[in-house]
Amino acid sequence: MRYNIAFSALALAAGSFAADCNGHAELCDRKYSNVTFAGAHDSPFVGNGPSDDQFTSPTEQLDLGVRFFESQTHDKDGTIQLCHTSCILKDAGTLQDYLSSIKTWVDNHANEIITLLITNGDSIDITKYDDVFKASGLDSYVFTPDGQLGLDDWPTLGDLISSGNRVVVFMDYHADVSKVPYILDEFTYWFETPFSPTEDNFIQCDIDRPSGASADGRMFLANHNLNIEILPDVLIPDPLDAADTNSIASITSQTDICVKNYGRNPNVVLLDFVSEGDTIKAQDQLNGF
Repeated sequence: MRYNIAFSALALAAGSFAADCNGHAELCDRKYSNVTFAGAHDSPFVGNGPSDDQFTSPTEQLDLGVRFFESQTHDKDGTIQLCHTSCILKDAGTLQDYLSSIKTWVDNHANEIITLLITNGDSIDITKYDDVFKASGLDSYVFTPDGQLGLDDWPTLGDLISSGNRVVVFMDYHADVSKVPYILDEFTYWFETPFSPTEDNFIQCDIDRPSGASADGRMFLANHNLNIEILPDVLIPDPLDAADTNSIASITSQTDICVKNYGRNPNVVLLDFVSEGDTIKAQDQLNGF
């Protein structure tokens, strides 16, 4: 994108738009709904155990260039905790600490838009999430739409940066925008390909959730995090093949099917072990860089 130099200097001084948006000036005029993000699946669960999906911390994932973060939350004695399926199985601490670390990073990176997808399998009251966002201070950055947005109604990345509303938040189930208007219902806006894929259903782009949904008018998330079935119905992430799974060749073998099916790239390619393979190179390629 090219700007009139005099106008650019004046606009930047006024803070009306950023010199670049998520690392690329070309993204500033692109609608949020027309950008592809590499996503960190189960971003807080870091380590080398069977319940870990990442090798690096969320802050390190941000430094790498990841801008979409999925996390699981559960109720633990009245506290919203980051737990993988169960807090007995894997407990990565409180949601407040996680959000606080993201806020610290956002404070220091003024031209970046972050998306959070929070799962709420325990049906925790949505107002408790609002309390945690406020306690962390991240609520000062959240994006709140005036109403339900169509695919073409989303602001550009430059608009989000200029407004200061640089954190977009979704929840898979039990969101209620009448109570907390910035935590958006995921499946109002998105569809997903099958989650927890194994070799048997990996390279495809079928609609899995919400059941029976049309692709029209929705952004979509391609689950590209390969799992191993160690026992019937017991899956664990596959770290040994992560570099191959996250290669451009593997990612585009799925996204090419998505383009054939829906005429567009997915908005998110959700990955385990984002520090492995070609995560950011694939993100750039899918955005045309």
